[in-house]
Formats: sequence, C-alpha cells, structure tokens
Amino acid sequence: MGYMAVFVLYSSLIYQPLIISIMAAKNKTQRQQKTDATPRLVGYARVSTDEQDVALQLEALQKQGCEREWIFVDKASGTRTQRPGLNACLESLREGDVLLVWRLDRLGRSMPHLVNLVMELRERGVGFRSICDGMIDTTTASGELVFNIFSALAQFERRLIQERTHAGLSAARARGRKGGRKPINPDNPRVQMAKTMHKDKSVSIADICQTLHISRATFYRYLTLAAHGASS
Repeated sequence: MGYMAVFVLYSSLIYQPLIISIMAAKNKTQRQQKTDATPRLVGYARVSTDEQDVALQLEALQKQGCEREWIFVDKASGTRTQRPGLNACLESLREGDVLLVWRLDRLGRSMPHLVNLVMELRERGVGFRSICDGMIDTTTASGELVFNIFSALAQFERRLIQERTHAGLSAARARGRKGGRKPINPDNPRVQMAKTMHKDKSVSIADICQTLHISRATFYRYLTLAAHGASS
C-alpha cells in the first residue's frame, strides 16, 4: 500500500467522527426548521373555578388533533382581564397556526372582546376554530362569513349600548340630574380627619391614606375641599 493510500485511510479514520457529528447537526437543524415552519393546532381551555374539571375540554381538543404540550389552560372567571394561560397561548401563536377552543365563551369575556381577539389573530395570519360552534372556522370561507356576521352583531351591540347611555344621560339632565360622582361636603368627617391628620407633621401621607383607605389623589382632593370650606 502506497503512502498516499495510507494517508487517506488514516485521515478518514481521524476525521470520520467529526464528519458524522457535523452531518448529524445539519440534519437536526433541517428537521427543526421544518418543524418550526409546520402550522400547529394550538388549543385553549378555561374553567371558572378550581372545582370545575377541565378534562372534558382537554379531551375534546386532543381528539381534534391538539397535542397536550400545545394546550394552554386557565382557571379563572371569563370576566377577568388577567388570564396567564391565554396570554401565553396568544404569544406562542405564529403565522399559519390555528387556535382551537371548545366553545366560544371559553375564549372571550364578551362578544366584542371575542371579535377583537379573532380580528387580531386574522391580522397575524392565525386561524380560529370552535369545536361546539361548528360554523365558526375562519380557515374556511363559510366559517369566515359566519364570523363576519358575529362581528357585525357585536358592532351593532356596541352602538345600542352607546345610544342607550346617551339617551339615559339626556333624560337625566332633562330631569335636572347630573351624572358623575356626588360632590363631597367639606364638612364630611373623612375630609376633616384628613385635614387634622395632615396638620400633624409626624404622620406621613402614606400612613394617612392607609388609615383612611384612600388614594393620594383623594387625599389631596380632601385637602382642597377643606381649604375651600374654611375660606367660604
């Protein structure tokens, strides 16, 4: 065997593990890129209290193809604005994904809130489906049409509320009533207590607010009222 052949054989033995490692890393990167580019079915489930069981929703979501690791759960009332599970779910969604819920009321606090959420998802290129509300599927033309009808109804509801509010305020003004907070009398005991405590320089404003269960803004408003009452 010539020197060149021995050199080639020796080099292949030395560098073969490195070549195998590089190829493995390359294949892993390609698989990861393919996985990242694959649209996912992301689920969201919610129950109002700890006593309620979320298993029914989880089972329904998994039957539709959601993997458990991509299902986000909240145990909170639908009226609460802070829902960590929903926030994490929305942050994880990327273009091409589909958000799946068991029922519409599991996602939105109200119809306007639900419509706003789905509109934001659509702007991000994310689809939306509801299992129990079979016609709600923004990934299809018919489902998007139905949701547009929901959106129009939500807008109609908002306008009705605004009109009723304006009508109520107008009727109240016509009866001589004014809206807003009732005026506080300068002789109110809490106002006088705030004034008295403020004169005691050894008591901090924070302690005064804590004792009277008021905010700093209310405390300063009390002082202004007390000053106006004393000057009148």
